[in-house]
Amino acid sequence: MTSSIDISRRSALGVVAAAAVLAIPGGRLFAQGAWPSKPVRMVLGYAPGGGSDVMARAVSQPLTDSLGQPIIVDNKPGASGNIATVEVTRAAPDGYTLLCAPTTQITANPHLFKMSSNPTADLMPVAALGRFQHHLISKLDAPFKNVKELIEYGRANPGKLTYASPGPGTSPHLVAEAFLSAAKIKALHVPYRGSGPVLQAMLGGEADFAIDPGVSFPMVRTGKLNMLAIASAKRPALFPDVPTLLESGVPNVEFDAWVGVWVPAGTPADVITRLNSSLSKALVTPAVKEKYASLSGEALYLDAAAFKEAIAREDREYSALIKRLDIKIQ
Repeated sequence: MTSSIDISRRSALGVVAAAAVLAIPGGRLFAQGAWPSKPVRMVLGYAPGGGSDVMARAVSQPLTDSLGQPIIVDNKPGASGNIATVEVTRAAPDGYTLLCAPTTQITANPHLFKMSSNPTADLMPVAALGRFQHHLISKLDAPFKNVKELIEYGRANPGKLTYASPGPGTSPHLVAEAFLSAAKIKALHVPYRGSGPVLQAMLGGEADFAIDPGVSFPMVRTGKLNMLAIASAKRPALFPDVPTLLESGVPNVEFDAWVGVWVPAGTPADVITRLNSSLSKALVTPAVKEKYASLSGEALYLDAAAFKEAIAREDREYSALIKRLDIKIQ
């Protein structure tokens, strides 16, 4: 026979169980306290409008749909992404603060800056979001129309050539230095706080050329900027008439750039697994693939283990490049 005490206990347990379930938009249910139970912040180290910013915003909506909580993209530009990196390394390892960044922010910056944190040790890779190509662009009224003329101008006018980048240590900066070394010319580096500001600077004629991650495409199409070449092994799909640097007579300058997501070290494994799974699904959505393609980028997914290996390879490549070219931060 069931006592009134047993019934009361069961009723109480039922109330507790019901209260432990949280309804979220879309009709899905999660146990209260399970991750995520509140909005997730995705921190970026550059101003809006750059390649990593476009990628982050492209995946934020499908990631929101998958996780059931808003993904808030938070731009923290400055110090070539180091401000954002340090902020995330100091965040609680609870899955509510993510870092979205180009891999050079993790691999190249420690070789160029004195940092208050060790990104490799203090962050854990979650997944790669994809990669994009680097394009050599010039201002519309530049005194050269192709790579050969650019090199000739640089050699005939020492001290006059300038180039813009999203900041010291960024992949466009390092690729530009590799190009200058291979072409045997010099140019003054003019750093900005992201690819978006670089684009505005180029439109304003503030620099002669730049290495661009694809954000300039609309301006190239409308004839407001020139695209001279691509620093990759293959021509850009959207501009098949643009040659590679190798085809333009400049060897050994082939660099693609990866963008990925990290979390603070110590973040629970189940949170990383859930994030990884949600990102893999986000990257195959048509809207994300189309947005990436608009930058001549690819929505290529790498899980945490494969991404970690890719980061290690890039670290070796860029550290060797920085040492060989003796690149210094001014």
